[in-house]
Amino acid sequence: MAGRWKPDLTWADVTPKAAYMNRRQLLAGAGAVAAGAIAGPAMASLGAVPSPYSTDETPNTFEEITNYCNFYEFGTGKEDPARNAHMLTTEPWAVRIDGLVDKPGLYGLEDILADVTLEERIYRLRCVEAWSMVVPWVGFELADLLAKVGVQDGARYVAFETAYRPDEMPGARFPILDWPYREGLRLDEAMHPLTILATGLYDEPMPNQNGAPIRLVVPWKYGFKSIKSVVRITLTADQPHASWNHSQPREYGFYSNVNPEVDHPRWSQATERRIGEGLFAPRRPTLMFNGYADEVASMYAGMDLTKFY
Repeated sequence: MAGRWKPDLTWADVTPKAAYMNRRQLLAGAGAVAAGAIAGPAMASLGAVPSPYSTDETPNTFEEITNYCNFYEFGTGKEDPARNAHMLTTEPWAVRIDGLVDKPGLYGLEDILADVTLEERIYRLRCVEAWSMVVPWVGFELADLLAKVGVQDGARYVAFETAYRPDEMPGARFPILDWPYREGLRLDEAMHPLTILATGLYDEPMPNQNGAPIRLVVPWKYGFKSIKSVVRITLTADQPHASWNHSQPREYGFYSNVNPEVDHPRWSQATERRIGEGLFAPRRPTLMFNGYADEVASMYAGMDLTKFY
């Protein structure tokens, strides 16, 4: 494959779960981190570390995160992905990186993970459907990968594409969307340190239903922007196709930043229901940019945020 930066790593290189749990206890005792654990492909060699970008909110449980999902390629029900995603083959996995880059090619997951700094990022997740979670992702900054392949002058956006395998993805056999699923970011959004490519959560490799083996996480945007099971990344001068924006532009903007002041045409975005708190628990107020305004608001100075929700 193109762009091999380091010898291949295998599952034999992964630190056992018990060792990670022990390491977590030591870190917690030192006051370095409060909850969760870390593991996944190549983490033992690369050294996953806690991140100052993590929220101090209590993460949802592994069971909640993996059994309440939107991944329409596996069905439209929240439990469908957990029920059907075992069909997805994730090894081997490659991502095509092309467009306005210096080193285009088909990169194996092991190539992508070589030399990156894996971190645990405990992020708030806000769905456009007005529910939320707190998820302890493990991943690395997208900016690191873009730096490796070399962003050319003229690139202004980054486009992403999900795997399209109707034989393994039963939901993709129906015209729910114009498959394959696609999304995009402005280049400065993609290069922001909060934007990561995640390969795991808690002490496990990324479950299939959550976007295995590699997915985007952009915590200040509604969850559908954080595209799953990525197979292509393209640098482009033009604003890329985004599946939900293309399907329902009145309801889903390209930017889709979390904004409590701009309602979805069919429901309020002022409050949210935290998964795990029960149907009758008080709803939480939605935070501007999902609570990440201090870090990201400057990127949208002068823009009409009522148009780019």
